[in-house]
Amino acid sequence: MVDAVPPKGDFLRRKASQIRMDLLQMIYHAKAGHTGSSLSDTDILTALYYGGVLRVQANNPKWPLRDRFIRSKGHAVEAFYCILADLGFFPKCELETYSQYGSRLIGHPNNKVPGVDMNTGALGHGLSVGVGIALSAKLDANAFRVFVLMGDGEQAEGSVWEAAMAAAHYRLDNLIGIIDWNGLQISGRTDEVMRTDPLDGKWRSFGWHVELAMGTTSMK
Repeated sequence: MVDAVPPKGDFLRRKASQIRMDLLQMIYHAKAGHTGSSLSDTDILTALYYGGVLRVQANNPKWPLRDRFIRSKGHAVEAFYCILADLGFFPKCELETYSQYGSRLIGHPNNKVPGVDMNTGALGHGLSVGVGIALSAKLDANAFRVFVLMGDGEQAEGSVWEAAMAAAHYRLDNLIGIIDWNGLQISGRTDEVMRTDPLDGKWRSFGWHVELAMGTTSMK
């Protein structure tokens, strides 16, 4: 008898739970990390990497036609590393070296790690780079897409809005921006530190198509 294939939603929920356990173990072992911010976007990353959204190949991480993923909120790298290891981009045992001397698994995305397209960490830069990559893809007639994951606290950066305006101007329909809308940043609640609501209205006014899902704003 062949076991029934579980619904994709059940698989994704279980996978996200596994990744959360992996990243907590990694942070505990390293005694370092951004726990809350990484936990808050695990579902997003799980949907992208296991839900058939991102076109990537673990055995060929530099595949020219791969979709590009930029983690603009680079400080929260733990879930990203756990997913790349789980998919086989690098050995899972390497997670034990996270944030240790000499490890390539440092506290921000490091493009020496297979599956990482861009070093990030300084907030507000990811979307600008994504615009450049998406525009180059258009000019070269390449079919890959560019995904940029941002934080909601990051929306206070002026460079985000310059990039948003440029993306609309150049009609970059191959660029997908995703905001992890958790209402928190390092110095407090986002609505107290720098209120950016209504985010959906702001992005629409900059010429983006906006979709809301489960507390996260996804723009394309």
